[in-house]
Amino acid sequence: MAILVGCSVFSTWKVDAWRYGRQLAQQQADQQTVLTDLANANSALILTEQGKRFALEQWLAASDHANYRALTDEKTKQARLRDRLATADLRLSVQLDAPPPTGCDAVQATPSPGSVVHGAHRAQLDPAHAQRIIGITSDGDQGLIALQACQQYSRGVSHLKDKSDRVHSPEPLP
Repeated sequence: MAILVGCSVFSTWKVDAWRYGRQLAQQQADQQTVLTDLANANSALILTEQGKRFALEQWLAASDHANYRALTDEKTKQARLRDRLATADLRLSVQLDAPPPTGCDAVQATPSPGSVVHGAHRAQLDPAHAQRIIGITSDGDQGLIALQACQQYSRGVSHLKDKSDRVHSPEPLP
């Protein structure tokens, strides 16, 4: 009888060990499935973020190229203008206030040939002064181009950030 009880206890213990082993294996398989799902989700998120980064890098490169081209075009235009001023091919002039009319009829003088403005007096600027004025306007133009580039960058980055925030907004905690 003792042997029969011993065999019964042993077989019960063996069945319980087998049942617990099977439960433990199922828990390990479930945990591995959860870890695999998390790793896959993380990989997908990394790929999405890499795609966004690549798109941003492409946009920045195109924007930088366009802004650089605009700046170099403006510099070239200013250099041509300075060269034309230096060779006296082009002269800058300013319109002066018309002198007060002489005589009692107060009629303005007749227009000069090739001019539509009646009585406009113009004075040509010294080439050195004209060069300085062009230099000042060139610096201003370059500053405006740089400002435009900064504004375009700011708008583009904030637009991309707003777009990505809407796509990946974190869910509120319960």
